[in-house]
Amino acid sequence: MQQNCQPILKKLVLIGGGHSHAIILRLLGNKPLPGLHLTLITPDKYTPYSGMLPGHIAGFYNYAECHIDLENLSNFAHVNLYFDRVVGLDLQNNKVICANRPAVDFDLLSIDIGSTPAKLSVSGAAEYAVSAKPVAKLLEHWDKLQKNAAANPQKQLSISIVGGGAGGVELALSMQAGLQKLEIENLEVHLFQRGGELMPNHHPSVRRIMQRVLNHKGVKLHLGETVCQVAPINEKFEVKCESGLIVECNQVFWVTQASAPDWIKASGIGTDEQGFILVDDNLKSLTHSHIFAAGDIATMVNYHLPKAGVFAVRQGKPLYENLCRMVLGKSLKPYKPQKAYLSLISTGDGSALATRGNFTLPPHQLLWHWKDCLDRRFMARFQSLPKT
Repeated sequence: MQQNCQPILKKLVLIGGGHSHAIILRLLGNKPLPGLHLTLITPDKYTPYSGMLPGHIAGFYNYAECHIDLENLSNFAHVNLYFDRVVGLDLQNNKVICANRPAVDFDLLSIDIGSTPAKLSVSGAAEYAVSAKPVAKLLEHWDKLQKNAAANPQKQLSISIVGGGAGGVELALSMQAGLQKLEIENLEVHLFQRGGELMPNHHPSVRRIMQRVLNHKGVKLHLGETVCQVAPINEKFEVKCESGLIVECNQVFWVTQASAPDWIKASGIGTDEQGFILVDDNLKSLTHSHIFAAGDIATMVNYHLPKAGVFAVRQGKPLYENLCRMVLGKSLKPYKPQKAYLSLISTGDGSALATRGNFTLPPHQLLWHWKDCLDRRFMARFQSLPKT
């Protein structure tokens, strides 16, 4: 794409350091747009790569191997970087409202902030359960749990994961594997799923295989159980279900259906019922032509896409191209997601399951090595930046 004309829109602001925006920064570092004033607003210096997060928890990767350094990436792309939390938008005056700094002006805005598990409706969940996102908070609690477990390996340890989708299943298996490496003598892992089947968005063959894996590894499954309360008791927690089931544990992790922050809907941008930004095939807001969104925070109106990191990665380049075209006053190009996509699901023990559409391969070490190669290749794009 030719980029030798002057921008029509001068100020591009990126909210969030998600996968799509990381890719945009890498591409703009290679091919900068002269005259464009680019700003990234994100609360964290490091952004996790979701594909490697289960492997990190299971002990296969260290922190640096699975996190993108947004400060280095921003320097490479010549971006103004503000470490802050966005709390709102003033769309009448085109300003981003931040928690701790003055508002940031924009001509063009892109949002890639991911999602958080919905839990506010469950009594005690917000206070006592650890959400899978933001990842930084999850890893902070996980590191503390590991240190305490390592100091007392003979002490009984029980953890509960609420949410039996792909994220909850991977988290249960990876946490079990990570704690087993510490030689915990008495470890229990509980997994709660409201529906009668795990991973409802996956093919039945995937559900059957992963349920067998969990049973084989001794994960205690609570299917058809709706958690209605999380409460503290004697320095532990109780997970209470509508059926009357009560499970006592040391830590509760929450990996339920995704939700969006309240400030998105409050800003006046068109959203779906869950608060995610409605976008067209160009990844552009249906209600505001100068706002784009990608990753979990976006809902493409013409496609039913799960909230999965694979789409944030694949939307990165199309989003970059359309932002550049918008800046230069050119027509946009639609992005068409693949109907079937490859999903590699780790089992925590150096194996992975592969699935694409109706085709499934059971867990194997070779599939883990394949996944590992793909993930390391992706991360290498951000860890070995050319000199500018």
